[in-house]
Amino acid sequence: MPAPRRIRLVAVLAFGLILQACAGKAPPTLALMPAPDAFDIGAFDRAADDRPVGDIPDGGILYATGRQKSAGNAPGDFYTTERSLVVHLGEAQVSVSNPAITWRQAREMALLKNQSKDYPIVVSGVTEYGLLNRSVTPYVDPGQQAAPPAQATARFAAEVNRRLERTRQKDVYIYVHGYKVAFDNPVLVAAEMWHFMGYEGVFVAYSWPSTPEATAYVGDVDTAMGMARNLRELVHMLETDTAAERIHIIGYSAGTRLVARTLEQMALLNRGQGTGGTRYGARLENVFLISSDVDRSVFGAYLADGALDVSRHLIIYASKQDQALQISEKITGHERLGEALPPDKVPVPFANLLKSRSDRISYIDVSAAPAISAGSGHGYFRGSPWVSSDLMIRLMYRLPPEVRGLVRDPNTGVLSFPADYDQRMKRALQDLKSGRPSGP
Repeated sequence: MPAPRRIRLVAVLAFGLILQACAGKAPPTLALMPAPDAFDIGAFDRAADDRPVGDIPDGGILYATGRQKSAGNAPGDFYTTERSLVVHLGEAQVSVSNPAITWRQAREMALLKNQSKDYPIVVSGVTEYGLLNRSVTPYVDPGQQAAPPAQATARFAAEVNRRLERTRQKDVYIYVHGYKVAFDNPVLVAAEMWHFMGYEGVFVAYSWPSTPEATAYVGDVDTAMGMARNLRELVHMLETDTAAERIHIIGYSAGTRLVARTLEQMALLNRGQGTGGTRYGARLENVFLISSDVDRSVFGAYLADGALDVSRHLIIYASKQDQALQISEKITGHERLGEALPPDKVPVPFANLLKSRSDRISYIDVSAAPAISAGSGHGYFRGSPWVSSDLMIRLMYRLPPEVRGLVRDPNTGVLSFPADYDQRMKRALQDLKSGRPSGP
């Protein structure tokens, strides 16, 4: 075997081992992440809640998946790793290993940062509504369904609207997971984010057909690139068929390939459409690309196609300590978008873009944030209380980066966490509560 090929094979295997912590087992579980610092200082609702942890508001987390339905219906066996090519819509029930604990107690444990080993959460059941009608094409056999796709889609939209009625935040949040996880993972991550955000808005877990195997990287990224149509049509359905005022996409790791390509497709479809309601992304507020495994040059091509003009704001988190992306660069031979660049290596055109279009794009170097090495440096958006705070504050309050505590390099336009970020963030939240103006 030629040396370069052998080196890349070894890199693929190492990549799988580094991301082993992201893989689900049967049934997959998720330990609650450390509480974001913003949660500690009262940015989100900490009202007393004596319901059991498993009694999540609205009955569970809504999901959309491009996986084939499993023949079974036991925990860990709801959907397979095979592509279905159509989107299945439904609702997932979430429970915990200790059903006696209340959310009040769980929040207190979260504030103490010591709950993660004792209270893992698990997907205990699913209720499938049927297929997203926009995902069914003449080239796909949808198979036997309990309900026609139009009826299933209307049921899903109605459930989104029912949930929006009970919340002050009329927002829908879509979480798109990374490589090598089972169906359950995005449901569980969405559940914990919703928990820390005080159950504001509506979360939808988007589970694309990744495979929980160490050697699945090549196949998974092919799948991520090919599933953009389904995510695109899910977003457009939410824009046109629900009462959502804003829609946000939180993309992670290899899932950002899917998200980034979705933005490009939307941009191409929008050409000549003006600014009317039929435009793709008309209600798309924030799009996050976290630990992004997108080829940096390919991302530049997406921007050239107009991807930056689809959502109101595009937010990219990058780190110098992301070992998984360093190995991905070795496998592919190309730099990844989520690898933070030294100030003297930021390309001038990109720096000019970050400075001139700061109203539409934020590139955030998270390398200086605490606990940034969590998950071999790849899982920091859950592991670092500063990064999770910044993410959730943007989702909840839509504050500009400098207002919520970040600092901008005047030469490159790159944002970062200063040493006193926690104090800056606290002042911003105090200003917000007092009614002092702090941003749009």
